[in-house]
Amino acid sequence: MKKGFITLHVNGDAHEVLVSSQHTLLDVLRGKLKLMGTKEGCTTGSCGVCTVHNSRGEAVLSCLTPALEWAGQSITTIEGLEKNGRLAPIQQAFVAYHAVQCGFCTPGVIMSAQAVLNLTPAPTEEDINDGLAGVICRCTGHIKVKEAIRKVGEFGVGP
Repeated sequence: MKKGFITLHVNGDAHEVLVSSQHTLLDVLRGKLKLMGTKEGCTTGSCGVCTVHNSRGEAVLSCLTPALEWAGQSITTIEGLEKNGRLAPIQQAFVAYHAVQCGFCTPGVIMSAQAVLNLTPAPTEEDINDGLAGVICRCTGHIKVKEAIRKVGEFGVGP
């Protein structure tokens, strides 16, 4: 088993952590850095609740990604979306449009929604559906989620 220290840039802060080849990015975020916003669901990449962003703002399933592969790279978690105590527009829209139900999948859904907006600032219905396809939510059916994404796409800011 390979083991070593790596530096991860998470939400703008550098962290040096000891990882082994057995650790996933999710293990490091939750277990070592104590960032609990990124949830552990299926650990097989099927549910999407562990979604984070890479340096390009693309959605990444942290439960499938070996931590060693992230040495020196930048990651954004749900905790990193808010700036200066203010929720990101997508987070504001989720609140305003009641896009949250039980809350378990919410971080993964928000990170997936933000990834859609990062790629396509004014997404089509197809863009939104494609971006949310990897996140399972048994409570909402994504109806209110899609409304929130459309509103941020229309106005570029939260409600």
